[in-house]
Amino acid sequence: MKTEASTSESDTSQYYPAIKDIVHAKQTLNNVLDTTPLMRNRHLSETFGATIMLKREDLQQVRSYKIRGAYNKIKSLSEEQCANGIVCASAGNHAQGVAYSCQNLGIQGLIYMPNTTPRQKVNQVKMFGEKWVEVVLTGDTFDDAYLAAMEECTKAGKTFIHPFDDPKVIEGQATIGLEIFEQANAPIDYIFAPIGGGGLISGLGSYYHQMSPTTKIIGVEPAGAPAMKTALEKGQVVELAEIDKFVDGAAVQRVGEVTFSICQKVVDDIILVPEGKICTKILELYNYDAIVVEPAGALSIAALDYYAEEIKGKNVVCILSGSNNDITRTEEIKERSLLFEGLKHYFIVRFPQRAGALRDFVDSVLGPNDDITHFEYRKKTSREKGPALIGIELQDPKDFDGLLKRMNENGFVTEYLNEKPDLFQYLI
Repeated sequence: MKTEASTSESDTSQYYPAIKDIVHAKQTLNNVLDTTPLMRNRHLSETFGATIMLKREDLQQVRSYKIRGAYNKIKSLSEEQCANGIVCASAGNHAQGVAYSCQNLGIQGLIYMPNTTPRQKVNQVKMFGEKWVEVVLTGDTFDDAYLAAMEECTKAGKTFIHPFDDPKVIEGQATIGLEIFEQANAPIDYIFAPIGGGGLISGLGSYYHQMSPTTKIIGVEPAGAPAMKTALEKGQVVELAEIDKFVDGAAVQRVGEVTFSICQKVVDDIILVPEGKICTKILELYNYDAIVVEPAGALSIAALDYYAEEIKGKNVVCILSGSNNDITRTEEIKERSLLFEGLKHYFIVRFPQRAGALRDFVDSVLGPNDDITHFEYRKKTSREKGPALIGIELQDPKDFDGLLKRMNENGFVTEYLNEKPDLFQYLI
């Protein structure tokens, strides 16, 4: 994955974080932040036969690493820039870091966030910023909020605090790499880090590329928003036409020019993880370790399965990037996990035109461990003769073939919805 940067790139894209600048950023952050722990995880270590350590950025004051870059950037502004106020665009975590920094430094901030941002994150921004910030909800994606924020900067002469594509932001995020390097008792073989716009991985990757070049830097993106992987494959930054916004902390349509240039040099591989698998890892982290993470925070853990053979006997660090998860999303997370694991299946069932058909379905089709978790008639009249939308949860994905066989043997005409995403999204 590592390649040389194109000679045609702009001077800005040629920027590369220097160790002295990362050390200076760490000194700046020491005034407001504690070093987050690097903790060996027993369950993951035993599962993969490796030493798996978690860098607990979910324990930051704003519950994500984003405060590092935000504070480092804002602290570098001139008195005039601070007096004029600042603007940022964010899906949530960067906004919280900016809000905390505004309150701490006494600077007025205007924060643009997508309408799809979980309410919990919006409320956290207001809490951390207090009287120093105003939140503006606009558009459906980070990119929509970004355009609105840039218009405000042009109109009002305010300074824009980019969530990832800025040298000072990247240097702030790079302090995670510095901390890992100082905390580790042995050389690190692999670091798995989530990628949204690329600020985190380009920062810590550049530090390790200089201090420990044998360490493999593995980026992880949600399968529904592969912006960095696509850019690296094409050799230039591209804008994705559509993305799955579920992993809101890492779902961007376009990565940064500066971060892209750095990633060309420091990233060894990028893994794309399905959103359903991410949900499974969120639940596992909670059930095994009582660790609450947001979808982006589980990305690095979810990628370990794809490197199971390579990391055996190795020292591995996974970045838990944040824990700003809205409790109202719990049911959706569970649902996506069950679908991915093959344990939840939806059908439109056309019952035979006879009395007792529904009872026969329950008695003859369902296995001993199967459970109907959703039932909805699709017609308002003659409901007992019309189709029904049925959700069935299995205890073992291997039971699915038997379920289909019993439906056919008992004369139930069905339409399987899991494999029809457009219809599935409309009905479920």
